Amino acid sequence: MEKRVINPWQWQDDRSYVQAVEVKQEEGTLYVSGQSAIGTDGQSSNADMKTQLILAIENLEQVISEAGYACKNIVRLNIYTTSTAELWPHFKIFQEWVAKHDMKQALTLLEVKSLFESLKVELEATVVK
Repeated sequence: MEKRVINPWQWQDDRSYVQAVEVKQEEGTLYVSGQSAIGTDGQSSNADMKTQLILAIENLEQVISEAGYACKNIVRLNIYTTSTAELWPHFKIFQEWVAKHDMKQALTLLEVKSLFESLKVELEATVVK
């Protein structure tokens, strides 16, 4: 697989994403449903934003790993949150996760009116290999 990052500017680097990713000669593409803070028992979390973000990241990693893919090959990531103001103080957690996996992904962050039940953040990814 070949990946090429397209960044006409540098300002996005501080925000842990890229403007575009071109992929050639991939072996497969994994489209991951939005992962959120739902426990293994199927119960939605009532925890704070930080706790929910950590669990959403863990759940996303688990799905990607079990499918035989790697987080470093996430090429598209959508973040849905019920409150960007509540998410921003914990954005460093996301940035550290991106750095840990040396990810170069296109990113969209959307504030939505609500998510399922008591959920505050959801991560939806496209991964290649």
